[in-house]
Amino acid sequence: MLLKYRNDYEKVAMGLLSFAPALKKIDRLQAELQWYQNSDARQLLLWKDVNQDFSGIVGAELRPHFVVIRLIALTPAVRTVDNTNMILNELQDMYPKQRIMGTLETTHIVAKWEASHE
Repeated sequence: MLLKYRNDYEKVAMGLLSFAPALKKIDRLQAELQWYQNSDARQLLLWKDVNQDFSGIVGAELRPHFVVIRLIALTPAVRTVDNTNMILNELQDMYPKQRIMGTLETTHIVAKWEASHE
């Protein structure tokens, strides 16, 4: 289940963001969190797994015709293609009129997800 970021999720979000390779340093991690908070067109969504544990995070940029996946990070215990696909399916359900797209870093993840729908 995807939940929109709230301030009371800050510590959980920072922990999940630390699984993203580019966000290992605390100052970079805090800057990333602030970047998402500074615009209504950007969202952090926390993902709860089947056990209702926070196990993933998605950073998305909302555009009129598409949603850009800027980052996706899962805890090592749930880091599978199936879970990634589940997250992207839920995101598509949240924004049914927009196409899910990736950045240079996330395009391969989105491409695998799209291929699983064909």
